[in-house]
Amino acid sequence: MGDKLLIRESGSRCEVFDPVRRRYVALTPEEWVRQQTVAFLRDDKGYPLQLMQVEGAITLNGMTKRCDIVVYDSDVHPLMIVECKKESVPLTQKVVDQACRYNLVLKVPYLLLTNGKQQLCLKVDVESQQLQQIRIPSWEEIKNNNYS
Repeated sequence: MGDKLLIRESGSRCEVFDPVRRRYVALTPEEWVRQQTVAFLRDDKGYPLQLMQVEGAITLNGMTKRCDIVVYDSDVHPLMIVECKKESVPLTQKVVDQACRYNLVLKVPYLLLTNGKQQLCLKVDVESQQLQQIRIPSWEEIKNNNYS
């Protein structure tokens, strides 16, 4: 998933360059997966960096939560929530539920869950609240929100 990341040592910690936030951030196991996913979406699937947001804040039940990655369409409407977990965290129903809770706020048609080893992409029918597992669509396939 993704290609080589820019990594540096800063004092006593390792950092990775986040091309979305345009700065170096602490290289944690979850950040490793997040940056690999950003690179995969950009390089393999054609998603524009300028339409991605990393660690975006949302308010859910009066609490501030952070989405790992949100992909927007060209009109800046949320299109996909990406939830990243470190490799040792399996993609369980609990992870699906977390993304679905975030989606109560953003109402996106796509959810992508990954731990770096596994990916689970879901198409959301907002009306019926049904989820359908799909392959990860390219930017061309979903940019006008007409992928099926």
